[in-house]
This record gives sequence, C-alpha cells and structure tokens, in this order.
Amino acid sequence: MLILMNSDHTKADLEAVLEKVRALKLKPHVIPGAQSVAVGITGNAGALDPREFTVLPGVRDAVPVTKSYKLAGRDFKHGDTLVRVGPYEIGGKGFLAIAGPCAVESEEQTLRIAKAVKAAGAQLLRGGAFKPRTSPYSFQGLGLEGIRILAKAKKETGLPIVTEVLDQRTLEQVAEVADVLQVGARNMQNFALLKELGRLRKPVMLKRGLSATLDEWLMSAEYLLSEGNGQVILCERGVRTFSDHARNTLDLTVVPAVKELSHLPIIVDPSHATGVRSRVAPMARAAAAAGAHGIMVEVHDDPKRALCDGAQALPPSEFKALMGDLSKIASAVGHKMSPQKAK
Repeated sequence: MLILMNSDHTKADLEAVLEKVRALKLKPHVIPGAQSVAVGITGNAGALDPREFTVLPGVRDAVPVTKSYKLAGRDFKHGDTLVRVGPYEIGGKGFLAIAGPCAVESEEQTLRIAKAVKAAGAQLLRGGAFKPRTSPYSFQGLGLEGIRILAKAKKETGLPIVTEVLDQRTLEQVAEVADVLQVGARNMQNFALLKELGRLRKPVMLKRGLSATLDEWLMSAEYLLSEGNGQVILCERGVRTFSDHARNTLDLTVVPAVKELSHLPIIVDPSHATGVRSRVAPMARAAAAAGAHGIMVEVHDDPKRALCDGAQALPPSEFKALMGDLSKIASAVGHKMSPQKAK
C-alpha cells in the first residue's frame, strides 16, 4: 500500500503514519516527492484496509499496490534510479560500457586488457576472480589472488571494478575491492546472499536467472531493496530456450518492459547471451537501440588461449570499433555515451 500525505502535512502527522505501520508489524518506507511525501508499506501478506490510514491527520489517500515487487516497481518510485559507481551514474539518460576478461588469469594479462579497454572508452572494468562453472573440472578462477590483481588494475587505470561474488563466506573480501558486486544468473535466487548484499549498501548488479521470468527477477531485486540497498542494476544476459544457434536467447524485449515496470537501470550482457564472438557486437548495438543503460562485454587480447569463454570474447580492436558504433546509436535514442558525473 502507498500512503499519500497532504502537501501541508506536519512532521507529527507523518510520524503518526509511521507508528501506525509499525504497530501493524509492517515496514514503512518514506518516499519524498516533488509536491509532498508518500509512505510505502511492505511486509503485508494480504491486502490492507485503506481506512486504517485515511482517517489519520495529514493523509490524502491510501492506494493499494497489487504488484508483489513493491520497492522495485514504479508504484513506490516514479523517477529513475541512478546508481553511482566511481565518477559515473548508471541509469537515466546515460549509457556506459563495462568490459574486460571473463576471468582474471594473471596480473600481466589483467593489467594489459584493463589498459586496452580503458583506451577504447570503457568506463568500468569487469573480471571474474571467483568463477561458477557448469563443470567442476573447468577453471574456477584465482579466488582472492584474482581480487588482489583487480585491486592493482583499479589502482593503475582508475577504472571501477565489477566482479562476481559467489557466497557470504567471501563477500567481505570481494567487497573491499569491488565497486559493483555482481550476482550471477545461478545466484539470482540465492536469497540469503541477496539479503547480505542488501545490508552492505554497495552497488549490486543482479543478473537474470537462466529461466527467470521478469516478475521473478524483480522479486530478487526486491530482496536487495527491502534490506535498504537501493543501488541495484539489472543485467539481462539471455535465457534458456529451445534455440540451439546461440548459447542463450537474448531477450531484448525485457529492456523496455523493465523500464516500464521498474525504476532500476538495466544493462545487457551480449557475450553470455550469444556465446559467439561474431554475434556479440550486433547484439550490443541492438541493446543500445532498445534503450539499455549500458552493456557488459568480454574482451581478451588472445581469445584462443583464454581460460574461460574465449569463444565469446572480443579482441581489443573489435571492442574499440564497437564503442564507436555504440556512441552513435546511444545518441540516436537520447542517451549519452558518457554518463552524468556523480555529484
């Protein structure tokens, strides 16, 4: 439910509403607005009676919210969320590129690629230190040594770091270096991990699950938001379907759908969606045209020898050419390639 306050309500009026919500064993969320203030309510299993609140002084109306994802939806927040990462804001009219190797393989390799993607125009560096793989025999990442290497790459290039966190056990060490904590597709519904990330108050990139519906995806974001972390970025990375011509099926229709239903920014990962190098750039361009707030692509300067997903990694020269295309496309749909500077 959303409680709408009169424009001339007093602090005492607002506090009475908050106390009423807490008395019902529910959680209030104060939402400042241009003209007045609203109070969102979460935690209720069923519908609330609006009369519980409309009789209180200073209350203009009590509006039921039917969607299960209250904080992630536009009923509670009408403007767009801007997530601050380093000197950038993700969301709104900005468009940025996150690029780097699928996995941190060595210090030399990571620094070399980090410098290449920065020179090509990337704003954030991606790199996996902990790698969840389908096979237990595949390269699982360098772990904490990979985190140390990412820290050095950030220091030498100034690029904020995006890296995946797998579990609560290593969360603290990863969070010390990462500017954005990535939740992979397999962990989208790891609710215990999401709660911990929600309490951390650090930007989180939430990838869509392998077969997750939009509602399920937004409900996972709700876990983060309900714990107080409003810095959530959604990432579409393809879903599993009957198609066998690509690694996954990239669902670009979800980009405008998310922007209609949610205030959270959404980026697209065409590397994991396609799994094929020649298809990454076309889908990245399509993502920009669809109105995404950015892309995340894998870049490797020796893809044939990559320890992880070399078949979908772009060489630095191809990534640089792609950045030129994305700048034009983003501009055509009203986005700026360089996002607004954080204030």
